[in-house]
Amino acid sequence: MLYVGIDLGTSAVKLLLMDEKGDIKKIVSKEYPLYFPNPGWSEQKPEDWYEQSVAGLKELLEGQDKSQVAGISFGGQMHGLVILDENDNVIRPAILWNDGRTQKQVDYLNNEIGKATLSKYTANIAFAGFTAPKILWVKENEPENFKKIRKIMLPKDYLAYKLTDTFCTDYSDASGMLLLDVENHKWSKEMCDICGITEDMLPTLYQSYEKVGELNHELAMELGLKDGVVVAAGAGDNAAAAVGTGTVGDGACNISLGTSGTLFISSNKFGVDSNNALHSFDHADGKFHLMGCMLSAASCNKWWMDEIIGTKEYGKEQEPITDDKLGNNHVYFLPYLMGERSPHNNPNARGTFIGLTMDNSRADMTQAVLEGVTFALRDSMEVARSLGIAPERTKICGGGAKSPLWQKMMANIMNMKVDILEVEEGPSLGGAMLAAVACGEYASVEEAAKAIVKVKKTVEPDPEIAARYEKKYQVFKQIYPACKDVYDQIADQG
Repeated sequence: MLYVGIDLGTSAVKLLLMDEKGDIKKIVSKEYPLYFPNPGWSEQKPEDWYEQSVAGLKELLEGQDKSQVAGISFGGQMHGLVILDENDNVIRPAILWNDGRTQKQVDYLNNEIGKATLSKYTANIAFAGFTAPKILWVKENEPENFKKIRKIMLPKDYLAYKLTDTFCTDYSDASGMLLLDVENHKWSKEMCDICGITEDMLPTLYQSYEKVGELNHELAMELGLKDGVVVAAGAGDNAAAAVGTGTVGDGACNISLGTSGTLFISSNKFGVDSNNALHSFDHADGKFHLMGCMLSAASCNKWWMDEIIGTKEYGKEQEPITDDKLGNNHVYFLPYLMGERSPHNNPNARGTFIGLTMDNSRADMTQAVLEGVTFALRDSMEVARSLGIAPERTKICGGGAKSPLWQKMMANIMNMKVDILEVEEGPSLGGAMLAAVACGEYASVEEAAKAIVKVKKTVEPDPEIAARYEKKYQVFKQIYPACKDVYDQIADQG
C-alpha cells in the first residue's frame, strides 16, 4: 500500500509518498506566498495552502498506482490562528507562528493572569507565537471579526477539514495553542474563558495516529483515488519530524540544527520544569515530550559565513578546526541573534563574542559559533536532566547536522552518542508514517519507527575532548547571566 505525508510549512507544502516498508517513492513541493502587512506581522491565506496541497497531490500521484493509496496524514507549522465563520468561510488571513504582534497580549497573560496559573492550566507559559495571544489580539483589535468566529483551528487542521469535513486537531499541535490541558488531554475551560471563546469553537481532539475521517468523494474523484482513503489527524511539525526520525518512546532524543534549533525528548511521563524553560507538550506517539527551542542555530553559522566573513565554503572554513582544538578554544559565542526562547525566554538577548585576544584567528571564531550553538542546546538538555530525564544518545537532523565537525562537537559537548540517519525527510515522512499506523499497517507509532527509521552511523564522544568541553560549558553558562542586564539596557536604548 501507499501512504501520503503532507508537511504544511511556512514557505511551501512538501508532499511525500511512501510504501508500507517506508521506501520513498516520490516527493513534491509547492510554494505559496507569505504576507507581511506590518513590520513584525506574518500571515498566509489558508485557501493557498489547500490549493497548492491539491495541486501537489495531483503531481505526487501522477504515474503511481492510485488504487494502492490507503492513507494521508500531516505535519504542519504550529501555533497559527485560522478562524472560520458560520458558513465555514475563512474570516481573515491566518496569523502565523512567527508573527510578533501579540507582545501586549503575552505580557497580559504572563504578568496579569500569571505564569504559574498558565502553567497550572496548560503546562506552559505564553509566547508571542502561541495561538491564545493571537485570539486575544483579534478580540481587542478586530472585534467584528472576533464576533464572527465559529471555528478555531491550526494550519494543518484546515487541510484536514477541507479533505474530510471533520473539525479536528491532534494533541501535539493543540499543545502549542496555550488552550490545552496537556497533562489531562483536554481543552482548558479556564483558558477558553480567559480568551472569551467557548469550547465548541475548538476542534475535536484526536491522537496523531487516529483516523479522523475519509477523503471526501468529490476530492477523491478529482485525484483519481478510490473512496475510503483514510485521513489521520497528523501532528505539529516538530512532533511529526520526531516520528520521522524515530524519536518516540521513553527517553528518545532528537536535536535539530536547522535555521532554528530544537531539542526534542520523548517521555512516557508528564513533566514541567519550575521555570517553564522547556515546552511541555503531548507527543504524536500518544505520550509526552519536552522541547527546547532556540531561535538561531544553523542560521548563526550562515550569518557568520555569508554576512561577516563572506564565503560559501562552509566545509573549507571548518578544515583547520582539528580534534586538538576541540575544547581548547578561549573564544565564546552566545548565539542569541534573534533573542532567545529556551531556556531564557528573553527577546532582548543578543549575539555576543567574548574572550577575544590578539592571537585569535578566523578559525577560532568559526569554531566559537558552532560551539556556542551547541552549548546553548545543552542549556536545554540540562533542564531536562534536572527533571530526571537523561537520554544516553540522540539523533541529529537539519542542515547543520550534515557537518561532521558539528556532529563531533555535539557528541562531546552533550557527552552523548549521536546517531546519524540514513534518510531524513522530517515532518512529511512522519506524516506518512502516522497514516500507515492509522490504516493498521503498524500497530503503533513506535513499531512503525523501528521498522522504517534506520541509523547509518553513530558518533561517540571522546573522553578527553568531552572532559575539556565540560570545563568550557561551566564557563559558558555563566556568560548569559553576566550579560543579561546589559542586553536589557541595549534594548531600552532602541
